[in-house]
Amino acid sequence: MNNVNQLPDGNKNSIFRFGAWGWLTIIYCLLMFFLYVGMCNDGSNISAPNVAAALGVESGVIMNMNSIAGLVGVVFFIIAGQVNQKIGPRMTSGIFTIVAGIAYVIACNAGSTVMYCIAMCFVYGGIMSAGYVAGGTLVANWFPKKKGIVMGYTTMGHNLASAFYVQLVSILIGPAVLKNIGMGVVPIGIAAVVIGVLGMVLIRNTPAERGMNPDNVSDKVYEEEYDHSSVTQDGGWTTGKLLATKELWLAAITTGFFQICSVGVMSQLVLRNVELGFSQQAAMNVMTVLALGGVVGSWLVGVIDEKMGTKKTMVLFGIWYAIALLLNFTAVDQVTPLVYVSLFMIAMGIGGSANFTTSLPTSIFGRQGFDKVNGVIFPIQGAITALCFAVNGVVQLLTGGQIRYAYIVFAGVALVNVLLVLTVDEHKYNRDYKTAQKK
Repeated sequence: MNNVNQLPDGNKNSIFRFGAWGWLTIIYCLLMFFLYVGMCNDGSNISAPNVAAALGVESGVIMNMNSIAGLVGVVFFIIAGQVNQKIGPRMTSGIFTIVAGIAYVIACNAGSTVMYCIAMCFVYGGIMSAGYVAGGTLVANWFPKKKGIVMGYTTMGHNLASAFYVQLVSILIGPAVLKNIGMGVVPIGIAAVVIGVLGMVLIRNTPAERGMNPDNVSDKVYEEEYDHSSVTQDGGWTTGKLLATKELWLAAITTGFFQICSVGVMSQLVLRNVELGFSQQAAMNVMTVLALGGVVGSWLVGVIDEKMGTKKTMVLFGIWYAIALLLNFTAVDQVTPLVYVSLFMIAMGIGGSANFTTSLPTSIFGRQGFDKVNGVIFPIQGAITALCFAVNGVVQLLTGGQIRYAYIVFAGVALVNVLLVLTVDEHKYNRDYKTAQKK
Protein backbone atom coordinates (compact mmCIF):
# COMPACT_ATOMS: atom_id res chain seq x y z
CA MET A 1 0.00 0.00 0.00
CA ASN A 2 2.99 2.35 0.43
CA ASN A 3 3.24 3.20 -3.27
CA VAL A 4 -0.39 4.34 -3.58
CA ASN A 5 -0.17 6.22 -0.28
CA GLN A 6 2.64 8.29 -1.76
CA LEU A 7 0.67 9.34 -4.85
CA PRO A 8 -0.72 12.92 -4.70
CA ASP A 9 -4.33 11.80 -5.23
CA GLY A 10 -4.02 8.57 -3.27
CA ASN A 11 -4.52 6.66 -6.54
CA LYS A 12 -8.21 7.52 -6.70
CA ASN A 13 -8.02 8.83 -10.27
CA SER A 14 -5.80 6.22 -11.90
CA ILE A 15 -7.26 3.93 -14.55
CA PHE A 16 -4.26 1.60 -14.55
CA ARG A 17 -2.96 1.22 -10.98
CA PHE A 18 -5.00 -1.67 -9.61
CA GLY A 19 -2.19 -3.68 -8.05
CA ALA A 20 -1.12 -7.20 -9.03
CA TRP A 21 -4.02 -8.88 -7.23
CA GLY A 22 -6.47 -6.36 -8.66
CA TRP A 23 -5.27 -7.05 -12.19
CA LEU A 24 -5.50 -10.79 -11.57
CA THR A 25 -9.16 -10.32 -10.60
CA ILE A 26 -9.76 -8.26 -13.77
CA ILE A 27 -8.12 -10.86 -16.02
CA TYR A 28 -10.10 -13.65 -14.34
CA CYS A 29 -13.37 -11.83 -15.08
CA LEU A 30 -12.16 -11.18 -18.64
CA LEU A 31 -11.58 -14.91 -19.19
CA MET A 32 -15.04 -15.79 -17.90
CA PHE A 33 -16.54 -13.27 -20.34
CA PHE A 34 -14.46 -14.77 -23.14
CA LEU A 35 -15.91 -18.19 -22.42
CA TYR A 36 -19.44 -16.81 -22.11
CA VAL A 37 -19.41 -15.08 -25.50
CA GLY A 38 -17.67 -18.01 -27.15
CA MET A 39 -19.89 -20.75 -25.75
CA CYS A 40 -23.21 -18.93 -25.79
CA ASN A 41 -23.23 -16.10 -28.31
CA ASP A 42 -20.72 -15.58 -31.11
CA GLY A 43 -19.64 -19.21 -31.02
CA SER A 44 -23.13 -20.16 -32.20
CA ASN A 45 -22.09 -18.88 -35.65
CA ILE A 46 -20.10 -22.10 -36.03
CA SER A 47 -21.42 -24.42 -33.32
CA ALA A 48 -25.10 -24.18 -34.33
CA PRO A 49 -24.67 -25.28 -37.98
CA ASN A 50 -22.15 -27.98 -37.06
CA VAL A 51 -24.26 -29.46 -34.27
CA ALA A 52 -27.32 -29.24 -36.52
CA ALA A 53 -25.48 -31.13 -39.27
CA ALA A 54 -24.37 -33.79 -36.81
CA LEU A 55 -27.94 -34.25 -35.58
CA GLY A 56 -29.52 -33.98 -39.03
CA VAL A 57 -31.71 -30.97 -38.23
CA GLU A 58 -31.90 -27.36 -39.45
CA SER A 59 -29.73 -24.71 -37.79
CA GLY A 60 -32.89 -22.86 -36.74
CA VAL A 61 -33.81 -25.79 -34.49
CA ILE A 62 -30.51 -25.49 -32.64
CA MET A 63 -30.92 -21.71 -32.35
CA ASN A 64 -34.34 -22.28 -30.78
CA MET A 65 -32.73 -24.69 -28.32
CA ASN A 66 -30.25 -21.95 -27.45
CA SER A 67 -33.12 -19.55 -26.83
CA ILE A 68 -34.78 -22.05 -24.50
CA ALA A 69 -31.47 -22.61 -22.71
CA GLY A 70 -31.06 -18.86 -22.26
CA LEU A 71 -34.48 -18.59 -20.63
CA VAL A 72 -33.95 -21.67 -18.43
CA GLY A 73 -30.61 -20.13 -17.44
CA VAL A 74 -32.60 -17.58 -15.45
CA VAL A 75 -33.31 -20.33 -12.90
CA PHE A 76 -29.57 -20.88 -12.60
CA PHE A 77 -29.03 -17.16 -11.99
CA ILE A 78 -31.47 -17.24 -9.08
CA ILE A 79 -29.73 -20.27 -7.60
CA ALA A 80 -26.30 -18.76 -8.24
CA GLY A 81 -27.34 -15.57 -6.47
CA GLN A 82 -28.20 -17.54 -3.36
CA VAL A 83 -25.03 -19.63 -3.58
CA ASN A 84 -22.98 -16.47 -4.11
CA GLN A 85 -24.28 -15.00 -0.87
CA LYS A 86 -23.50 -18.20 1.04
CA ILE A 87 -20.01 -19.13 -0.20
CA GLY A 88 -18.81 -15.93 -1.86
CA PRO A 89 -17.98 -15.01 -5.47
CA ARG A 90 -14.59 -16.73 -5.49
CA MET A 91 -16.00 -20.23 -5.00
CA THR A 92 -19.22 -19.52 -6.90
CA SER A 93 -17.42 -18.35 -10.02
CA GLY A 94 -15.02 -21.28 -9.96
CA ILE A 95 -17.70 -23.94 -9.50
CA PHE A 96 -20.01 -22.57 -12.19
CA THR A 97 -17.18 -22.13 -14.69
CA ILE A 98 -16.24 -25.78 -14.24
CA VAL A 99 -19.89 -26.83 -14.69
CA ALA A 100 -20.13 -24.79 -17.89
CA GLY A 101 -16.95 -26.28 -19.33
CA ILE A 102 -18.11 -29.85 -18.80
CA ALA A 103 -21.63 -29.12 -20.07
CA TYR A 104 -20.28 -27.47 -23.23
CA VAL A 105 -18.41 -30.62 -24.22
CA ILE A 106 -21.56 -32.68 -23.58
CA ALA A 107 -23.72 -30.27 -25.63
CA CYS A 108 -21.46 -30.37 -28.69
CA ASN A 109 -21.35 -34.17 -28.50
CA ALA A 110 -25.08 -34.57 -27.86
CA GLY A 111 -26.91 -37.43 -29.53
CA SER A 112 -30.24 -35.61 -29.69
CA THR A 113 -31.68 -32.10 -29.64
CA VAL A 114 -33.13 -32.78 -26.18
CA MET A 115 -29.72 -33.69 -24.79
CA TYR A 116 -28.22 -30.66 -26.51
CA CYS A 117 -30.84 -28.36 -25.00
CA ILE A 118 -30.38 -29.74 -21.48
CA ALA A 119 -26.59 -29.44 -21.67
CA MET A 120 -26.82 -25.89 -23.04
CA CYS A 121 -29.02 -24.93 -20.10
CA PHE A 122 -26.05 -25.76 -17.87
CA VAL A 123 -23.69 -23.91 -20.23
CA TYR A 124 -25.75 -20.72 -20.26
CA GLY A 125 -26.63 -20.88 -16.59
CA GLY A 126 -23.13 -21.88 -15.54
CA ILE A 127 -20.89 -19.44 -17.37
CA MET A 128 -23.26 -16.47 -17.13
CA SER A 129 -23.67 -17.06 -13.39
CA ALA A 130 -19.90 -17.24 -13.05
CA GLY A 131 -19.15 -14.14 -15.11
CA TYR A 132 -22.06 -11.86 -14.25
CA VAL A 133 -23.45 -12.93 -10.86
CA ALA A 134 -20.17 -13.87 -9.15
CA GLY A 135 -17.88 -11.82 -11.40
CA GLY A 136 -20.10 -8.77 -11.00
CA THR A 137 -19.82 -9.09 -7.22
CA LEU A 138 -16.03 -9.31 -7.48
CA VAL A 139 -15.94 -6.09 -9.51
CA ALA A 140 -18.27 -4.29 -7.08
CA ASN A 141 -16.24 -5.43 -4.06
CA TRP A 142 -12.82 -4.68 -5.52
CA PHE A 143 -13.57 -1.60 -7.65
CA PRO A 144 -16.75 0.14 -6.39
CA LYS A 145 -15.82 3.57 -7.78
CA LYS A 146 -13.67 2.47 -10.72
CA LYS A 147 -16.16 -0.13 -11.91
CA GLY A 148 -16.67 1.73 -15.20
CA ILE A 149 -13.10 1.47 -16.43
CA VAL A 150 -12.67 -1.99 -14.87
CA MET A 151 -15.70 -3.27 -16.76
CA GLY A 152 -14.11 -1.71 -19.83
CA TYR A 153 -11.17 -4.04 -19.27
CA THR A 154 -13.16 -7.15 -18.36
CA THR A 155 -15.53 -6.82 -21.32
CA MET A 156 -12.53 -6.98 -23.61
CA GLY A 157 -13.12 -10.69 -23.10
CA HIS A 158 -16.29 -10.28 -25.17
CA ASN A 159 -14.38 -8.68 -28.01
CA LEU A 160 -11.52 -11.17 -27.92
CA ALA A 161 -14.03 -14.01 -28.10
CA SER A 162 -15.77 -12.33 -31.03
CA ALA A 163 -12.40 -11.98 -32.74
CA PHE A 164 -10.91 -15.38 -32.15
CA TYR A 165 -13.43 -17.92 -30.85
CA VAL A 166 -15.06 -18.84 -34.16
CA GLN A 167 -11.67 -18.99 -35.83
CA LEU A 168 -10.30 -21.09 -32.95
CA VAL A 169 -13.09 -23.65 -33.17
CA SER A 170 -12.71 -23.75 -36.95
CA ILE A 171 -9.05 -24.66 -36.48
CA LEU A 172 -9.81 -27.22 -33.78
CA ILE A 173 -12.41 -29.09 -35.85
CA GLY A 174 -10.27 -28.94 -38.99
CA PRO A 175 -7.71 -31.72 -38.39
CA ALA A 176 -8.71 -35.16 -39.60
CA VAL A 177 -8.00 -36.55 -36.15
CA LEU A 178 -10.85 -34.45 -34.72
CA LYS A 179 -13.28 -34.43 -37.66
CA ASN A 180 -16.22 -32.86 -35.82
CA ILE A 181 -17.40 -30.09 -33.53
CA GLY A 182 -17.71 -32.49 -30.60
CA MET A 183 -14.04 -33.36 -30.38
CA GLY A 184 -12.99 -29.86 -31.39
CA VAL A 185 -14.47 -28.19 -28.29
CA VAL A 186 -12.86 -30.60 -25.80
CA PRO A 187 -9.78 -28.34 -25.34
CA ILE A 188 -12.11 -25.40 -24.66
CA GLY A 189 -14.03 -27.40 -22.06
CA ILE A 190 -10.77 -28.38 -20.37
CA ALA A 191 -9.60 -24.75 -20.39
CA ALA A 192 -12.83 -23.70 -18.64
CA VAL A 193 -12.29 -26.31 -15.92
CA VAL A 194 -8.69 -25.13 -15.41
CA ILE A 195 -9.78 -21.48 -15.19
CA GLY A 196 -12.43 -22.39 -12.62
CA VAL A 197 -9.94 -24.29 -10.46
CA LEU A 198 -7.37 -21.48 -10.63
CA GLY A 199 -10.07 -18.98 -9.70
CA MET A 200 -10.97 -20.87 -6.55
CA VAL A 201 -7.29 -21.04 -5.57
CA LEU A 202 -6.05 -17.55 -6.44
CA ILE A 203 -9.00 -15.11 -6.35
CA ARG A 204 -10.28 -13.51 -3.14
CA ASN A 205 -13.74 -12.15 -2.39
CA THR A 206 -12.58 -8.71 -1.24
CA PRO A 207 -9.39 -6.64 -1.53
CA ALA A 208 -9.10 -6.62 2.26
CA GLU A 209 -8.24 -10.32 2.07
CA ARG A 210 -5.14 -9.28 0.12
CA GLY A 211 -4.33 -6.36 2.39
CA MET A 212 -5.64 -3.77 -0.09
CA ASN A 213 -8.32 -1.08 -0.12
CA PRO A 214 -11.18 -0.96 -2.65
CA ASP A 215 -10.05 0.59 -5.95
CA ASN A 216 -6.48 0.22 -4.63
CA VAL A 217 -6.71 3.71 -3.12
CA SER A 218 -4.51 4.97 -0.30
CA ASP A 219 -5.45 4.50 3.33
CA LYS A 220 -6.20 8.23 3.64
CA VAL A 221 -8.58 8.28 0.67
CA TYR A 222 -10.28 5.10 1.84
CA GLU A 223 -10.77 6.53 5.31
CA GLU A 224 -12.16 9.86 4.12
CA GLU A 225 -14.12 9.04 0.97
CA TYR A 226 -15.59 5.56 1.50
CA ASP A 227 -18.47 4.50 3.70
CA HIS A 228 -17.51 2.65 6.89
CA SER A 229 -20.90 2.36 8.53
CA SER A 230 -21.77 -1.00 9.98
CA VAL A 231 -24.20 -2.79 7.68
CA THR A 232 -25.38 -6.36 7.40
CA GLN A 233 -23.91 -8.61 4.73
CA ASP A 234 -26.96 -8.09 2.54
CA GLY A 235 -26.72 -4.31 2.87
CA GLY A 236 -30.11 -4.21 4.57
CA TRP A 237 -31.84 -5.44 1.42
CA THR A 238 -34.37 -8.24 1.13
CA THR A 239 -35.60 -9.79 -2.09
CA GLY A 240 -39.05 -8.34 -1.58
CA LYS A 241 -37.68 -4.88 -0.85
CA LEU A 242 -35.50 -4.95 -3.94
CA LEU A 243 -38.36 -6.11 -6.19
CA ALA A 244 -40.43 -3.20 -4.87
CA THR A 245 -37.66 -0.71 -5.72
CA LYS A 246 -38.06 1.24 -8.96
CA GLU A 247 -34.31 1.63 -9.48
CA LEU A 248 -33.76 -2.13 -9.48
CA TRP A 249 -36.24 -2.60 -12.31
CA LEU A 250 -34.84 0.34 -14.25
CA ALA A 251 -31.30 -1.01 -13.86
CA ALA A 252 -32.34 -4.51 -14.93
CA ILE A 253 -34.47 -3.44 -17.88
CA THR A 254 -32.14 -0.80 -19.32
CA THR A 255 -29.04 -2.97 -19.12
CA GLY A 256 -31.00 -5.95 -20.44
CA PHE A 257 -32.30 -3.96 -23.41
CA PHE A 258 -28.80 -2.96 -24.46
CA GLN A 259 -27.73 -6.59 -24.14
CA ILE A 260 -30.61 -7.59 -26.44
CA CYS A 261 -29.19 -5.22 -29.06
CA SER A 262 -25.56 -6.24 -28.73
CA VAL A 263 -25.98 -10.00 -28.31
CA GLY A 264 -28.69 -10.14 -30.95
CA VAL A 265 -26.44 -8.48 -33.53
CA MET A 266 -23.21 -10.32 -32.71
CA SER A 267 -24.75 -13.79 -32.50
CA GLN A 268 -25.85 -13.51 -36.15
CA LEU A 269 -23.25 -11.11 -37.54
CA VAL A 270 -21.62 -13.70 -39.78
CA LEU A 271 -25.02 -14.56 -41.27
CA ARG A 272 -25.77 -10.88 -41.87
CA ASN A 273 -22.42 -10.35 -43.59
CA VAL A 274 -23.02 -13.36 -45.84
CA GLU A 275 -26.45 -11.89 -46.60
CA LEU A 276 -24.66 -8.74 -47.78
CA GLY A 277 -22.47 -10.69 -50.20
CA PHE A 278 -19.40 -11.62 -48.16
CA SER A 279 -18.13 -15.19 -48.47
CA GLN A 280 -18.33 -17.33 -45.33
CA GLN A 281 -14.62 -16.92 -44.62
CA ALA A 282 -14.67 -13.20 -45.42
CA ALA A 283 -17.64 -12.78 -43.09
CA MET A 284 -15.71 -14.46 -40.28
CA ASN A 285 -12.67 -12.31 -41.05
CA VAL A 286 -14.79 -9.16 -40.87
CA MET A 287 -16.11 -10.29 -37.50
CA THR A 288 -12.55 -10.81 -36.27
CA VAL A 289 -11.44 -7.35 -37.39
CA LEU A 290 -14.50 -5.70 -35.84
CA ALA A 291 -14.00 -7.50 -32.56
CA LEU A 292 -10.36 -6.45 -32.36
CA GLY A 293 -11.49 -2.87 -32.90
CA GLY A 294 -14.05 -3.50 -30.19
CA VAL A 295 -11.25 -4.13 -27.68
CA VAL A 296 -10.45 -0.44 -28.03
CA GLY A 297 -14.16 0.35 -27.94
CA SER A 298 -14.60 -1.48 -24.63
CA TRP A 299 -11.79 0.53 -23.11
CA LEU A 300 -13.18 3.81 -24.46
CA VAL A 301 -16.65 3.08 -23.10
CA GLY A 302 -15.02 2.33 -19.75
CA VAL A 303 -13.08 5.60 -19.79
CA ILE A 304 -16.19 7.60 -20.72
CA ASP A 305 -18.10 5.83 -17.95
CA GLU A 306 -15.33 6.71 -15.50
CA LYS A 307 -15.22 10.39 -16.51
CA MET A 308 -18.88 11.19 -17.31
CA GLY A 309 -20.78 8.65 -15.22
CA THR A 310 -22.69 5.56 -16.24
CA LYS A 311 -26.03 7.25 -16.98
CA LYS A 312 -24.67 9.75 -19.52
CA THR A 313 -22.52 7.05 -21.09
CA MET A 314 -25.57 4.81 -21.56
CA VAL A 315 -27.49 7.61 -23.26
CA LEU A 316 -24.64 8.21 -25.71
CA PHE A 317 -24.27 4.46 -26.28
CA GLY A 318 -27.95 4.00 -27.10
CA ILE A 319 -27.97 6.75 -29.70
CA TRP A 320 -24.67 5.55 -31.21
CA TYR A 321 -25.83 1.94 -31.50
CA ALA A 322 -29.23 2.81 -32.95
CA ILE A 323 -27.58 4.88 -35.69
CA ALA A 324 -25.17 2.01 -36.42
CA LEU A 325 -28.01 -0.49 -36.84
CA LEU A 326 -30.09 1.81 -39.03
CA LEU A 327 -27.12 2.45 -41.31
CA ASN A 328 -26.56 -1.29 -41.66
CA PHE A 329 -30.22 -1.88 -42.46
CA THR A 330 -30.00 0.38 -45.52
CA ALA A 331 -28.02 -2.29 -47.41
CA VAL A 332 -30.05 -5.15 -48.89
CA ASP A 333 -27.77 -7.56 -50.74
CA GLN A 334 -24.58 -5.62 -51.35
CA VAL A 335 -21.84 -3.94 -49.35
CA THR A 336 -22.18 -0.15 -49.38
CA PRO A 337 -20.04 2.58 -47.77
CA LEU A 338 -22.70 2.94 -45.07
CA VAL A 339 -22.25 -0.73 -44.21
CA TYR A 340 -18.58 -0.13 -43.43
CA VAL A 341 -19.49 2.88 -41.30
CA SER A 342 -22.09 0.83 -39.44
CA LEU A 343 -19.69 -2.05 -38.87
CA PHE A 344 -17.12 0.33 -37.38
CA MET A 345 -19.77 1.79 -35.07
CA ILE A 346 -20.95 -1.69 -34.05
CA ALA A 347 -17.34 -2.67 -33.33
CA MET A 348 -16.84 0.30 -31.01
CA GLY A 349 -19.98 -0.65 -29.08
CA ILE A 350 -19.57 -4.42 -28.83
CA GLY A 351 -18.36 -4.47 -25.24
CA GLY A 352 -20.25 -1.41 -24.09
CA SER A 353 -23.54 -3.08 -23.29
CA ALA A 354 -21.89 -5.69 -21.08
CA ASN A 355 -20.06 -2.91 -19.25
CA PHE A 356 -23.36 -1.51 -18.02
CA THR A 357 -24.70 -4.78 -16.56
CA THR A 358 -22.44 -4.33 -13.54
CA SER A 359 -21.55 -0.64 -13.77
CA LEU A 360 -25.10 0.72 -13.49
CA PRO A 361 -26.24 -1.46 -10.56
CA THR A 362 -22.99 -0.65 -8.73
CA SER A 363 -23.53 3.08 -9.37
CA ILE A 364 -27.05 2.90 -7.98
CA PHE A 365 -26.63 0.50 -5.06
CA GLY A 366 -22.90 0.61 -4.23
CA ARG A 367 -20.78 -2.27 -2.97
CA GLN A 368 -22.61 -2.84 0.34
CA GLY A 369 -24.80 -5.89 -0.12
CA PHE A 370 -24.09 -6.01 -3.84
CA ASP A 371 -24.13 -9.81 -3.88
CA LYS A 372 -27.74 -9.63 -2.68
CA VAL A 373 -28.65 -6.92 -5.20
CA ASN A 374 -26.97 -8.73 -8.09
CA GLY A 375 -28.61 -11.99 -7.12
CA VAL A 376 -31.99 -10.36 -7.77
CA ILE A 377 -31.13 -8.08 -10.66
CA PHE A 378 -29.20 -10.42 -12.93
CA PRO A 379 -31.92 -13.06 -13.41
CA ILE A 380 -34.10 -10.24 -14.75
CA GLN A 381 -31.28 -9.00 -16.98
CA GLY A 382 -30.67 -12.53 -18.22
CA ALA A 383 -34.32 -13.16 -19.05
CA ILE A 384 -34.49 -9.93 -21.05
CA THR A 385 -31.22 -10.65 -22.88
CA ALA A 386 -32.40 -14.12 -23.89
CA LEU A 387 -35.22 -12.53 -25.88
CA CYS A 388 -32.69 -11.51 -28.56
CA PHE A 389 -32.62 -15.09 -29.84
CA ALA A 390 -36.40 -15.07 -30.12
CA VAL A 391 -36.26 -11.78 -32.06
CA ASN A 392 -33.72 -13.19 -34.51
CA GLY A 393 -35.66 -16.42 -34.89
CA VAL A 394 -39.06 -14.78 -35.45
CA VAL A 395 -37.64 -12.23 -37.90
CA GLN A 396 -35.98 -14.94 -39.98
CA LEU A 397 -39.17 -16.99 -40.06
CA LEU A 398 -41.32 -14.02 -41.09
CA THR A 399 -38.91 -12.68 -43.73
CA GLY A 400 -37.65 -15.88 -45.31
CA GLY A 401 -34.34 -15.77 -43.46
CA GLN A 402 -33.48 -12.06 -43.84
CA ILE A 403 -31.75 -11.05 -40.62
CA ARG A 404 -31.52 -7.36 -41.59
CA TYR A 405 -35.06 -6.67 -40.36
CA ALA A 406 -34.01 -7.59 -36.84
CA TYR A 407 -31.73 -4.54 -36.95
CA ILE A 408 -34.79 -2.28 -37.14
CA VAL A 409 -36.21 -3.94 -34.03
CA PHE A 410 -32.92 -3.63 -32.15
CA ALA A 411 -32.52 0.03 -33.16
CA GLY A 412 -35.99 0.76 -31.82
CA VAL A 413 -35.17 -1.00 -28.56
CA ALA A 414 -31.99 1.09 -28.20
CA LEU A 415 -33.83 4.39 -28.68
CA VAL A 416 -36.65 3.48 -26.28
CA ASN A 417 -33.98 2.47 -23.80
CA VAL A 418 -32.37 5.90 -23.96
CA LEU A 419 -35.63 7.39 -22.69
CA LEU A 420 -35.74 4.88 -19.84
CA VAL A 421 -32.13 5.58 -18.84
CA LEU A 422 -32.94 9.28 -18.49
CA THR A 423 -35.30 8.41 -15.60
CA VAL A 424 -32.60 6.61 -13.56
CA ASP A 425 -31.37 8.10 -10.25
CA GLU A 426 -27.75 7.09 -10.75
CA HIS A 427 -26.45 7.09 -7.14
CA LYS A 428 -29.62 6.77 -5.10
CA TYR A 429 -28.42 4.08 -2.65
CA ASN A 430 -24.64 4.36 -3.10
CA ARG A 431 -23.12 4.94 0.36
CA ASP A 432 -19.56 5.44 -0.87
CA TYR A 433 -20.68 8.11 -3.34
CA LYS A 434 -22.67 9.97 -0.71
CA THR A 435 -19.76 9.82 1.75
CA ALA A 436 -17.42 11.36 -0.83
CA GLN A 437 -19.97 14.07 -1.65
CA LYS A 438 -19.95 15.21 1.98
CA LYS A 439 -16.22 15.98 1.84
